Amino acid sequence: MTTPKSSLRDQVFQTLRNDILSGKYQPGDEIVESTIGKELGVSRTPVREAIRQLQLEGLVELIPNKGTIIKGISIKDVRDIYQIRSRLEGLCAAWAARYRTEEELEKLEETVFLSKYHAQKEHYDQVFELDSRFHEILYEASHSKILAHTLVDYHQYVQKARKLTIANRIRSKSSNEEHENILEAVREQDEKKAEELATQHILNTILNMEQCDLEKILHAESSKQ
Repeated sequence: MTTPKSSLRDQVFQTLRNDILSGKYQPGDEIVESTIGKELGVSRTPVREAIRQLQLEGLVELIPNKGTIIKGISIKDVRDIYQIRSRLEGLCAAWAARYRTEEELEKLEETVFLSKYHAQKEHYDQVFELDSRFHEILYEASHSKILAHTLVDYHQYVQKARKLTIANRIRSKSSNEEHENILEAVREQDEKKAEELATQHILNTILNMEQCDLEKILHAESSKQ
């Protein structure tokens, strides 16, 4: 069975976007349609369409006589996304407190428990995955597909910054404590408290990034690759 053209384009787009956001491609790198097509086993058409979508999102730039160049995510982009997320995560937590199911509550509880365990062991890759999982479950628990879709996109856009800053013993511990407090508010269905705690959680992440000198860290990571 053949894959629909739009579906193939979406798959190529998601793959390329993830590679850019994860740091596989660095700002200034050139991507070539034919090379990407060979790597992914597709024709140049879905690659070209995916690149157009990446242009619309500001992740690549087409420069005459030079080609398609990676722009990626700037430090300002990261700060902007976290500021926006702080408002939306608060709303999400409030709705999760209102609409969450017992099954979703159990998933949040399990994630918090496992995250605390792995943080104690300094298993930061697992802590990173569980941090993502906690927020994804919270998005689901809001029972708003529009809000969930928006927040998932923002979450993906800052994945590299998140991974660099969460591998910190002090921040990892405090982040888990903040998750636990959000969980308690959601459990008690205290919408106002859940919103305040989730908003502050993201603002605390911004503060931690500034203390870690994110720009310097990202530059160092880029130069290693």
